[in-house]
Amino acid sequence: MNIAIVGQGYVGLPLAIQFARSGVSVLGLDIDPAKVEALNLGKSYIKHIDGAAIAEQIKAGRFSASADLSRVREVEAVIICVPTPLNKNREPDISYIVDTGKAIAAHLQKGTLVVLESTTYPGTTDEDLRLVLEQGSGMKAGTGFHLAFSPEREDPGNPHSVVATIPKIVGGYTPACLERAMSLYGKAIKTLVPVSSCRVAEAAKLLENTFRSVNIALVNELKIVYAAMGIDIWEVVAAAKTKPFGFMPFYPGPGLGGHCIPIDPFYLTWKAREYGQNTRFIELAGEVNSSMPEYVVYRVMETLNSRCKSVKGSRVLVLGLSYKPNVDDERESPSYVLMDMLHKRGAEVAYHDPYLPVIRPTREHPHWAGTKSVAWSREVVASFDLVLIATNHASVNYQQLADWSPCIVDTRNVMAAVKTKPGQVWKA
Repeated sequence: MNIAIVGQGYVGLPLAIQFARSGVSVLGLDIDPAKVEALNLGKSYIKHIDGAAIAEQIKAGRFSASADLSRVREVEAVIICVPTPLNKNREPDISYIVDTGKAIAAHLQKGTLVVLESTTYPGTTDEDLRLVLEQGSGMKAGTGFHLAFSPEREDPGNPHSVVATIPKIVGGYTPACLERAMSLYGKAIKTLVPVSSCRVAEAAKLLENTFRSVNIALVNELKIVYAAMGIDIWEVVAAAKTKPFGFMPFYPGPGLGGHCIPIDPFYLTWKAREYGQNTRFIELAGEVNSSMPEYVVYRVMETLNSRCKSVKGSRVLVLGLSYKPNVDDERESPSYVLMDMLHKRGAEVAYHDPYLPVIRPTREHPHWAGTKSVAWSREVVASFDLVLIATNHASVNYQQLADWSPCIVDTRNVMAAVKTKPGQVWKA
């Protein structure tokens, strides 16, 4: 079978490799020519994806990359894995989906299957995407071409997360569309979960991420409440998770990051308003999570004050720029917000992240583009008045940090397992 996967990022590339390993001929499509060139040379531009895995499939003749979206005319199925960010007004931006649909529509052959994997609000697949595909192809979904939605479930940086073994939800526009999509994913994924429609599949993905957002907000709020009572939230969660039923542990942090949890629930709140419905839990969770950087900065100020220093004029090192451990993905990272807030208060701010040696241009924080990660050495680390741990990368030597830094604010509880000096570490 020949398929194309549009978007060769954190979702599309692992999926392409898995299909190729399963004997499917995969064409990786991306509008970034630099990515296409790297892929065809068997090189990976994503830290946790091994270039050897790409090179192996190229050598076997099962994978190649191109920037020419018209080549979808060569394949039997097209999987769309493109970004779905929020715009400046915190409203859903499905322009990448719509633009991709327009670009491929005229090249679809009769019987081609199109599957959307990008997280979005219910109705995107069978309304917005279907419309542009039908207008551009001159065919009808369900008869001329097939249409389905199957949400991505990628967990970057988790070595135990394997594409082939993560159950895959699949929803089709028609029963025939579902049958075709099940046949496609059955070639590469072990367990498939068919649902009655594209909208159910879209809604299931939003539930997964909203569930995380709400529960993270709960534990973030309790962190502040328990801190006021002199209780360590990390010890509380560790004790509570010993219950073998009815409890799932979530952990506090400096704020939400990544392309899913901070964004996806707002796709649902936006769509719910169309039906005259309010989503109070989701909106409250968003408020709590977005306020966490303010609490962290307050703790930084308290810590510096305890040492007779003010934020203004202090040198602060933010440890960890990516939104989660052991990945080079800094999208929506709270570290940017922390850096902005500290800089605005007069601090001299730098960062260290072994996965991100240079800050790439971002839409919301373009002023940090080109900033380089400082070296990891005793001389450099000791030159900062305070180190703020925002992301707990496993590759960082935290005992060295304790030996080198005079003052540490820890938002991830990573210093709990390290020998430290009295009063050296503050939790936030």
